[in-house]
Amino acid sequence: MRLVPVCPALRALALSLAALAPLTCVGCAGEERAPLSALEYAENARTKYEQGLRELEAENWEGATEVFNELKKKYGYSRYARLAELRLADADLAQDKYAEAVTGFKSFVHDYPNDPEVPYARYRVAKAQYESVSQSVLMPPLEERDLAAVNDALVSIRQFLTDYPTSVYSDQLRYMRAVVVGLLARHELYVARFYLGRGKFDAAVARCVHALDAFDHSGLEPEAMVLLGETYMKQKQREKARAVFQRVLKEYPASPFAEPARRFLVALGPGPVAPSESAASRVD
Repeated sequence: MRLVPVCPALRALALSLAALAPLTCVGCAGEERAPLSALEYAENARTKYEQGLRELEAENWEGATEVFNELKKKYGYSRYARLAELRLADADLAQDKYAEAVTGFKSFVHDYPNDPEVPYARYRVAKAQYESVSQSVLMPPLEERDLAAVNDALVSIRQFLTDYPTSVYSDQLRYMRAVVVGLLARHELYVARFYLGRGKFDAAVARCVHALDAFDHSGLEPEAMVLLGETYMKQKQREKARAVFQRVLKEYPASPFAEPARRFLVALGPGPVAPSESAASRVD
């Protein structure tokens, strides 16, 4: 039987189809094919991101983490890969994984400093640091308690309010600042009383002064002043004590600490009377 010669063009087409056959089988096995255009790439990334959001809203943390990590791996050049990093940090914060959340949000700020979501990420850093303060810390603190996380929160909150004073998050952060400042001031006064009770008057004075200088608007100023005045009295520095108590009565007359300030002034007795001009002239 005579063989019919094969046209070179048909032979090339057959070889091409044979080469495509494995790819077709892979597609049949259920794997995603590569996007054919930039538009399709972006659309696939958006679809994957929305899938992750649904898992996040359903509080399926494991599922959301898997989807967002897959999005970052497959569509790393898309806008949605950046957003996935924020959502992963959001998932950590929602699970009270404060250290992981802070790391995630800070990494976003560091890696994409010009991204429009940076204010949100910085707000979430402050919120995670604030929320990491356990309720036990809000009780009268022990002298040895480590308040590093509270100080970190205050730094983040103050920096945010300086950089974004009109942000939609500003009111919430101002409230958090008031709580944190009050907590830190309360801790300083606790330690001041600790030193006062052990006769370490200079250390007690230093703590009171620091509370007044570093944590203004804490709401604890009258209490700090009365404690400072009491310490001055222990040091026999009567005029310093008198000046502090008089300041309490002048600046915080409605405070509950005005009454102890008044009692301390009575205990101190009348202060020295400055000589009048006529008396001074007679001495001359």
